[in-house]
Amino acid sequence: MIVWLNGAFSGGKTSTAKELTGLMPDSHLYDPEIVGGALHHLLPPGRMGEVEDFQDLPIWRRLVADTAAALLAEVGGVLVVPMTLLRQEYRDEIFGTLATRRIPVRHILLTCDETILRKRIDGRVEDPADPVRNEAVRQWARDHVDAYREALTWLRDDAFTVDTGRLTPREVAERVDEAVRDGSAGPCQIIDTPEPKAETLAAGVLLFDEHDRVLLVDPTYKPGWEFPGGIVEPGEAPARAGMREVAEEIGIELPDVPRLLVVDWEPPRPPGFGGLRLLFDGGRLTEAEARRLLLPGAELRGWRFVTEDEAGALLPPVRLNRLRWALRARERGCPLNLEAGVPVG
Repeated sequence: MIVWLNGAFSGGKTSTAKELTGLMPDSHLYDPEIVGGALHHLLPPGRMGEVEDFQDLPIWRRLVADTAAALLAEVGGVLVVPMTLLRQEYRDEIFGTLATRRIPVRHILLTCDETILRKRIDGRVEDPADPVRNEAVRQWARDHVDAYREALTWLRDDAFTVDTGRLTPREVAERVDEAVRDGSAGPCQIIDTPEPKAETLAAGVLLFDEHDRVLLVDPTYKPGWEFPGGIVEPGEAPARAGMREVAEEIGIELPDVPRLLVVDWEPPRPPGFGGLRLLFDGGRLTEAEARRLLLPGAELRGWRFVTEDEAGALLPPVRLNRLRWALRARERGCPLNLEAGVPVG
């Protein structure tokens, strides 16, 4: 199990985590800041300079989850993780990866009044012998207060909240410990999909509105937007799998088997295994049908109809390329065979 302490920078996460490991039997402190520090030694020179925050690097998010899983396999028990996550898609990616490994996460938000938070920031001392570094750390925390305030709109819905304004770190830790033990801070509700162990066959369905915009959905368990669809089960026809996934994900029952637009062979790119990716044309939804779209909260966060250009800001490059060829196939009325996103034959 993981107890993830979230909140503003300088919000008391680390001091609470240290107290919490003293209260929880068989618990261990795991600070993902260490992973960020290691990237300076692992990545090519200049790569860190391309981002303002190491959290923006996909390798950091992947290593955070991988290291947590490896630590639990090695030492067992409970990992207490003090780490600010203000971007919901980063939380989804990390927690979703942990869910695929059957690792439950208790998400705890440590919050306080902004006046108290700013006072804590001003009093923070990282290194008594290095006043320049201390001020740099304080300024970093100040610069992220606005982002923290904006993130509260989803954090309060997602995490068990503890107001730390008038509490010592020990008292905060006691409240967190009690909430975990009595179930008030239950496991984070995120889809639990096993990681693939070999190549997979996946079927996606393109649905359009009356303006020919395509429907995209926002999964909670992986980064980037996606088409409705999923993995084809053993013995299942791919088009039928797409229909099943559409019904499960957004509550739309397709009356007819959708026609094939694209077959794309996705090569293995570690840690992914690749496989065949099929896109089908599910047809147009009327305005009334679109209003009936439903979302299972643990699996999808949102949906929207977008133009091809708008999709470019939402889809990862591989999916965007696949969409563009699928739209061309739809215009021509003839399916396309792709290998790594490039038409062949």
